[in-house]
Amino acid sequence: MRRWIRDHFRGIYWRQMLVTIGMVALTLVLLGASFFSLSFQYTRNQKMDAIEAQAKVMGQLSISYLESGRYMSMEALRSDPDFQQLASFAAVVSDAQFMICDTEGHVLLTTDSALSGQVVTMPEKMTREIMEKGSSHKNTKLEGLYGERRFVVGVPALNHTTQETVGVVYAVAEMTSLDVMWRGLAGLFIMTSFVVLMIAFMASSISSMRQVKPIREMAQATRRYAEGDFDVRMRDYGNNDEMDELAASFNKMAEALQEQERQRQEFIANISHELKTPMTTIAGYTDGILDGTIAPEDQRQYLEIISQESRRLSRMVRRMLDVSRLQNTDPLRGGSHFDLCESMRRVLISLEKKITDRNLDVEVDIPDEPILVLGDNDMITQVVYNLLENAAKFATPGTDLYLGVARQEGKAHVTVRNQGETIEAEELPRLFERFHKSDKSRSRDKDGVGLGLYIVRTILEQHRQAIHVTSEKGVTTFSFDLTTFRYDTITK
Repeated sequence: MRRWIRDHFRGIYWRQMLVTIGMVALTLVLLGASFFSLSFQYTRNQKMDAIEAQAKVMGQLSISYLESGRYMSMEALRSDPDFQQLASFAAVVSDAQFMICDTEGHVLLTTDSALSGQVVTMPEKMTREIMEKGSSHKNTKLEGLYGERRFVVGVPALNHTTQETVGVVYAVAEMTSLDVMWRGLAGLFIMTSFVVLMIAFMASSISSMRQVKPIREMAQATRRYAEGDFDVRMRDYGNNDEMDELAASFNKMAEALQEQERQRQEFIANISHELKTPMTTIAGYTDGILDGTIAPEDQRQYLEIISQESRRLSRMVRRMLDVSRLQNTDPLRGGSHFDLCESMRRVLISLEKKITDRNLDVEVDIPDEPILVLGDNDMITQVVYNLLENAAKFATPGTDLYLGVARQEGKAHVTVRNQGETIEAEELPRLFERFHKSDKSRSRDKDGVGLGLYIVRTILEQHRQAIHVTSEKGVTTFSFDLTTFRYDTITK
């Protein structure tokens, strides 16, 4: 049974439903218990007070018959028709039965016809309580005198002059009216509770379903993501609440996963293509040398090609490892900073031979005073190196290269420019993709692996910056910004 309950009621829908219904039911039970307890006490006290008042009136009416009561017999009191008629009238008017007793609790007269002709003595404990405290209130069967519990109130009959107790008057009332009232209240409470529970059930069912439905859809979408299908999107539920916010975040996650999957597949395809070319060349020429297809006098030439392709393969693997390392680095952590001008001068010096070999002139616009920027010195140096090397590689021989940096609104703006063939507009955004080489550059860049500009973009993204490129009328310009360092930056 427990397993069946666990299997059928383990979902969020049923858990929330049961919790809501349980809380409503518990609230109704507590309110009902409190209401019935308070109403019982209030009604009982009201009934007791009314009976006590009636008993006191009857005591006043019977005082004249009891003033000499120690010597008045029961028969004498009963034989007085006027008093019996008065007592019976009082019983009818007050809806209670009266018992007039002496100070010992012996009943001298009763209006209850069921007790007529019987010798009745009231409980000694009640009589003593009346004599000592002035009244007694009980809900009792009077030691078996009645078959059901009744309200019993006893008061003393006091002498007007001496205030001496000359007798005791009991008023006995049935609980029928109170039982009827309670049954009516109980029926009303049960009906009201049923209606409230039904309303709570329907409201909780609708609310739970609206909450569970998007969660189930997300679970189904997650399973499809696990199968490699990233086209699933969560719809807008139109509630403008946390579920809609979660759905929007879920869609953003799906788009990010889809983009990562696209990049992964593209990366695998690109790297397979890029690795296949040098490996095929190395294997082909090696087999040609081993099986004698390549003449001995030509073997040195092909061994040099094998050596070049091996080094290119090594550079490609090293660049891929660099990309992986850069993507897991936060260069802005700790507020590190360096002199950008000095780094740019070192890059210019390291590329002097390549620039000279291509017969290029360099226009340098680097200020003499330091420009301190936030970031990693080695990584930004790599960015400037890659951009300047790329500009020198594709510049038309005999033209000018430009390398400059300037302060602009709290930023250091770096520009690298060359003169060569114009890059088509649709080709510009693809320059920074992994392993991308434009058709015009393939024949020229035999040693490139197509990761230089991708590394540039990756490093700048780690520095929370972007790289921009334009190419018009043979002039291609790369530019990016870096945040300048202030001494109060670290303390903030």
